[in-house]
Amino acid sequence: RARVVALARAYLDFAARNPAVYDALFQLDGGLAYAQEDTPEPLKDAFAALMESLAEVAGDGVEPGLFTEVFWASLHGIATLTRAGRLLPEYAEQRVELLVDRLAVL
Repeated sequence: RARVVALARAYLDFAARNPAVYDALFQLDGGLAYAQEDTPEPLKDAFAALMESLAEVAGDGVEPGLFTEVFWASLHGIATLTRAGRLLPEYAEQRVELLVDRLAVL
């Protein structure tokens, strides 16, 4: 559990501390194919590293890649909405705890 919480916090901290880089990675259209056969290897490797950290908490019968997509999409949503001022800042830590508690099977 601590490792999954640390991963979530690291992702959200990176997004908050590096908004221009985060935007370049996830908001701007760089013409890169995601989740496709022709996705560049570094992008596939990054997703594989994330999946390696999350696969064991996906739960029985849940495909690790699907779980990783849902967990990452949740973090991305939190990062994006937090930056836009659409989420209450006083719940930042509880948001991470709730995400891990509800999604990760520990």
